[in-house]
Amino acid sequence: MADTRGVIFMLLILLEKLLSTNSKVVLSDVNVTCIVHDDCILPCSFRPTGTVVIHWYKQQIPVHSYYYHKDQFGLQNKHFSGRTSLFNSHIPQGNASLLLRRVKVQDKGRYKCYTSTRKGNQEMFVNLELKAPVQSVIMEVNDATVTCVSHNIYPMPQVIWATDPPSAQETLENSTIRTTDHKGLFTVESTLRIVGNLSNLTYFCSFISADKTQVWTASRKNQDLTQEEGRPLSIPCSAPRSLQNFSLTWTFASSSEPTLIVRYDNRTRHTVNLWEGQAELDQDLLLQGDGSLLLDKPDSGEHSGTYSCTFSSSQSRHVVQTEVNITVASISRGEKSRRRSWWSTAASAAFVLFTVIVALPQCARQRETRNASHRHNGTRLAESGLELHKDSNPSASFETGRRSTQRHVQPAPSEARDEQPGCVNKTAERREGASAPDCEPEQETRARELEKGGSENVESELYLS
Repeated sequence: MADTRGVIFMLLILLEKLLSTNSKVVLSDVNVTCIVHDDCILPCSFRPTGTVVIHWYKQQIPVHSYYYHKDQFGLQNKHFSGRTSLFNSHIPQGNASLLLRRVKVQDKGRYKCYTSTRKGNQEMFVNLELKAPVQSVIMEVNDATVTCVSHNIYPMPQVIWATDPPSAQETLENSTIRTTDHKGLFTVESTLRIVGNLSNLTYFCSFISADKTQVWTASRKNQDLTQEEGRPLSIPCSAPRSLQNFSLTWTFASSSEPTLIVRYDNRTRHTVNLWEGQAELDQDLLLQGDGSLLLDKPDSGEHSGTYSCTFSSSQSRHVVQTEVNITVASISRGEKSRRRSWWSTAASAAFVLFTVIVALPQCARQRETRNASHRHNGTRLAESGLELHKDSNPSASFETGRRSTQRHVQPAPSEARDEQPGCVNKTAERREGASAPDCEPEQETRARELEKGGSENVESELYLS
């Protein structure tokens, strides 16, 4: 069936050529460049005179046909299936342009637009060029190398390296690897080996398109900062060149994924600050390309980590990564030392107080025990004194011994009464309001016992003197 249609189609073309009174007109080529994955228009025009036949070819491959006042897809190559159309409403005005949707790298080439009317035939050629511009460049820096990577590019771009401050070209040793995917798009990875002490430089890698119409630049700088906590800290970040339309983003990462701090849009002058009260940007400096972040009162535990500042525009991306170490301030160390001293003093005072509370009752009990022992010993000494100093007159010796006892050991009246065995019940009974027996008979009995041993005591006293 398809072969029959093809034969009929060719016969129609031949017939139109035989009936044509005018010779074939060939126009000069037209160059068109389209973006990969976008829709593309291949221009073609003719002088309208009644019925027209339109055929589009790519190197003899049928792309699209139109005759009998409608599109004909019987001979269309499957590569273009569902991706082509004409502007049918404009055909009577002489517009035979082809709309090619979602163009691919494989669509690149030379196309022919053939039109035939009663007044003649016309051929027009369109050279289709395709490109996939650089959408972004990812830049990574480590201790030994700097790497730039970009995907889905066509055709192959040129990669140029530079540093700020400028470095000699011999120190910028780089290698570039180019790979192609199944769609015909390139992935370009260029690696710069760091030679010498270039760690504090700003690195630039620029991807230049094959037609020199596009330059996409990525830059990166790594730096370290140390600051005492509690003191304001400005983390520097400036755009490498004047940017007209850009966005600025600050992120922070410690032990987890990066979190947003603040975002600023230069076009709308809109700011989103998630660290309100802790960090801020200077709006006046932002207009000059200075996006430094000011930390009001940095804390060693909360604000130590990696801060990333990113300037982004349509053709550039500049990143400054800063390792920030917030240290404990010397004043804070002194304050902590004073606090430790205060706690030590408080602990010592508490220990002393506890010791006093626990030891005081024990000391009181020991004191009472010693007092009771002294009273008991004093009584025994008084008795001994009575025996030693008693003379031939027993009653006089007893009186002398009793006065000596009273002079040396004079207990309190209540204690004296309590210490005498015969007075214990008497004292208790007095407190209860009852009568008690007198202690005097017991004292007289004791005196008589002393008189009986008087002679022996006199002999002992003479011997001692």
